[in-house]
Amino acid sequence: MAAELNYTLTFSESVKGWPSFYSYMPDFILGMNQYLYTFSGGNLYRHNTNNIRNRYYGVDYPSTITGVFNQEPTTVKVFKTIELESDDSWDCNLFTDLSTGMIDDTYFEQKEGAWFAFIRRVPNSTDFALRSTQGIGSFVSTSGVSPGTIDLEFSVSISNMIGYGDLLYFKDGANIDEVGPIISISSDRRSVSVDATDFTPPGSSIPAGSLIFTTKNSVAESYGATGYFMQFKLTNNSASAVELFTVDSDVFKSFP
Repeated sequence: MAAELNYTLTFSESVKGWPSFYSYMPDFILGMNQYLYTFSGGNLYRHNTNNIRNRYYGVDYPSTITGVFNQEPTTVKVFKTIELESDDSWDCNLFTDLSTGMIDDTYFEQKEGAWFAFIRRVPNSTDFALRSTQGIGSFVSTSGVSPGTIDLEFSVSISNMIGYGDLLYFKDGANIDEVGPIISISSDRRSVSVDATDFTPPGSSIPAGSLIFTTKNSVAESYGATGYFMQFKLTNNSASAVELFTVDSDVFKSFP
């Protein structure tokens, strides 16, 4: 069950509607003489009069904006990037009807006055059905146990799509286990070494006959998000004034 969110909902006589939602909870609220006044804990507050933004009754709140990209709603699309016409970068969390994604505010690069970043996969949310998964097959021999280095040798050269930092997994029966990132690949691409530091329990090895496959690192791999639509939520924790004018995305038709 989703957590309940409490809001203060305000009514406007001029528009005869409910135009604003506030995340803080005052005891009483009133707009008067171009200012907003509230009472909380018996104290009177006048809003929009100090230099610290998003601080209410001593509590700091983030700025959040939620929007949807839904062009050509009957077509499955790949959303590759987020571009912000803003004077600051924002954290971005997003989802489609088929996948999820994220962008940390530090991933954005400023280009010609706008902030630009590729959509990344959400950490610890691996989907083996995605194109970032590369199958290798069964190995010929293996040596080493966790938490050290585990070496694997194959009868054929592995794909050039597989590289350093890719996470190596094995499937033994119905079980799928993560071993760790690839740290070296031989020149003939028939053997790899894997950092098994986090492969538990200590002393674990890869069972004979296991199916080996890899996935790309969730931060390094910017494959985008696939779906009919994409909903995004931008979050900014700045205590200073921040402006956001437009949000764009590079989108193209998905060809599975």
